Amino acid sequence: MNPLCTTMIASIVQTVLISLSMAMDAFAISIGKGLTVTRVRATDAMKTGLWFGGFQALFPVIGYFAASTFASYVTAFDHWIIFGLLAFIGGNMIHEAFEEEEENSKETAQFDWKHMLPLAVACSIDAFAMGVSFAFMKTNLILQVTSIGVITAILSIAGIYIGRVFGARWQKPAQIAGGVVLLLIGFKVLLEHLGFLAL
Repeated sequence: MNPLCTTMIASIVQTVLISLSMAMDAFAISIGKGLTVTRVRATDAMKTGLWFGGFQALFPVIGYFAASTFASYVTAFDHWIIFGLLAFIGGNMIHEAFEEEEENSKETAQFDWKHMLPLAVACSIDAFAMGVSFAFMKTNLILQVTSIGVITAILSIAGIYIGRVFGARWQKPAQIAGGVVLLLIGFKVLLEHLGFLAL
């Protein structure tokens, strides 16, 4: 296969995997909200997708430009920053998946801004850290944040319906899978910069 095609495919796969990983928190929260409704209204599902998808796309941009102001000072060890951030985010996601969650049973299924804004911000903090990582990675920021926003929106809408139909059964596996993917990407970046894998 053409090396350029191989590089493009690898880049697309990495973009999608990162997007899926970053969407897992929003997906899990959406499932939790779906558990609290007796029926799912399309407007509420769309609001959930817009809130989570919008903030998941916005926060990496903020993180990217915040990091860009000091990127020239840390290029010598940027791969360690990327690895550290991804390991922290991924490890935290896995850790949270094994914690006892009681909020789902207490959640009132309201979808106005007073209820959605705190949730959208809370599940987007990791996206800010990912944006910092993007400042040191060879990545197309527009493509990446668009992918994150769209995939998060889709999974959030799906999460509402899944939560209503299947309950919380997939919440823990989703969070664990997202954390593992981020850890693997972090190791990949580190091994590339250390020369163990071809860039």
